[in-house]
Amino acid sequence: MLRKSDPYTLWHTGLHTWQLMLDAQMVMTMRMMGMAGLWSVTPAEQSRMVSEKTEAFTDAAAASARAMARGGSPADIAAAALKPVRRKARSNAKRLAKRGPNTRAKH
Repeated sequence: MLRKSDPYTLWHTGLHTWQLMLDAQMVMTMRMMGMAGLWSVTPAEQSRMVSEKTEAFTDAAAASARAMARGGSPADIAAAALKPVRRKARSNAKRLAKRGPNTRAKH
């Protein structure tokens, strides 16, 4: 039987969802700028942006299944599913931000 979600858990899950959306938008922007030659990215970035999603979403599905099997609340299940995807988006945002703008771009 599922537990009820307390207000703190709901707020925390909402905050993590917001952080994921922010990181994902930053990653998409830097990758698009990289495709345009305006951001410094490695040649493998295009294939990486496709291949990493499979692993992150597989991990998310497994984590949410474990949370369900433990009888977690809906917010607990959502938080478990968000965690691997958030971790990947956050690491991508940090990695790409370190690379910075492409200063050798021709305008």
